[in-house]
Amino acid sequence: MPDRNAPDPTVTVLSPRAVLDIDTGDLLDGAHVRVEGNRITSVDSDSNVRKDADEVIDLPELTLLPGLMDMEVDFVLGGPGAGLFDPVVTDPVKMTLRGTVNARRTLRAGFTTVRNLGLFVKTGGYLLDVALMEAIDAGWVEGPRIVPAGHAICPTGGHLDPSAQARLAPYMMPLTVEEGIANGISQVREAVRYQIKHGAQLIKCCASGGVIASKGPPGAQQYSTEELTAIADEAHRRGVRVATHAHGDTAVNAALDAKIDCIEHGFMITEPTVQRLIDNDTFLVSTNALTEDWDLSKHPPSMMEKAADVFPKAKASLSLAIEAGVKICCGSDAPAIWHGRNAEELVVLVKRGMTPLQAIRAATVVSADLIEAPDLGRIAPEMLADIIGVPGDPLDDITVTKQVRFVMKDGQIYKQ
Repeated sequence: MPDRNAPDPTVTVLSPRAVLDIDTGDLLDGAHVRVEGNRITSVDSDSNVRKDADEVIDLPELTLLPGLMDMEVDFVLGGPGAGLFDPVVTDPVKMTLRGTVNARRTLRAGFTTVRNLGLFVKTGGYLLDVALMEAIDAGWVEGPRIVPAGHAICPTGGHLDPSAQARLAPYMMPLTVEEGIANGISQVREAVRYQIKHGAQLIKCCASGGVIASKGPPGAQQYSTEELTAIADEAHRRGVRVATHAHGDTAVNAALDAKIDCIEHGFMITEPTVQRLIDNDTFLVSTNALTEDWDLSKHPPSMMEKAADVFPKAKASLSLAIEAGVKICCGSDAPAIWHGRNAEELVVLVKRGMTPLQAIRAATVVSADLIEAPDLGRIAPEMLADIIGVPGDPLDDITVTKQVRFVMKDGQIYKQ
């Protein structure tokens, strides 16, 4: 039963220039958004909703959007003072503390929900992203709502094996099964179970090589289809979805055969594979801004050569997927794109063929569907009060999403 002695929730009314109805695509001029506690209770043009509010916030130059979502970040990497060999030389305590800075920067950029998609650092078995999520939820630090994946599950020498990326000598900084380096059916099942046991809310694995990997072509399949199937089976029986890093037709089709829920990147896929994504109702997380905005100048020449080959194909693949109608979510792959510059992905989605409304939907309702959060992604009654404000008309100029002036998450204001 409700606590009769509990205080009534604080009532806040936001009065902006306009409110975006994400479903119809209409801008509701002169609408007021009433928030009680952490829920939206009305979106109404009647000014009477202002009268009994505890606080009225006038935002006459701003258009209100649902809080944006980034479906691929890694808060424990990148940020102030970060270097190329961070996973080798920085201890997990410092990484987590620096992650609080990255989280705050991301929230203040208007991204109120993220997936932290796969640690690939030596942690002694601790799930740093789960700890960061719990610190944010407890109010110790500011940051977006985090859906953590724990450690990315990867074969020895695979794309997210940090000792392979740093080209370390044998037996230097070996990672355990619990830390995600797993080979064969029994080990990948064990790795999945460990992440879920300690708080992971989804599983991340690696189906293919990548641009930053030190050896092998980016599209080479790394886990066998049987191993991928075991990962998906183990997670799905526990009610947890699976995302996989995958480039190229071979690896993406293997992931689809394994019934993996979400493809990260999907660079270099062709029309038949795009159609399979649609037929299987599989999500694609775009991460295409890095093909234009990632600073590769300090990376090895071999990586630059891979990028020069892969990135033009990645741009074409995303345009194919957009035109075909794949369920595409916004993902920046930060820190490949610096933390806090996440909205660059929305700008690139429009460059690749989306309308501004479609790009905003990719970062709101489509991403909410991916993380199974039906009370996020809209400014509407009964939804959680995740609301941001941008200047001008985002349906005319998507770049205004890089100029967030107001941020409310869960009914609390973090930027005004």
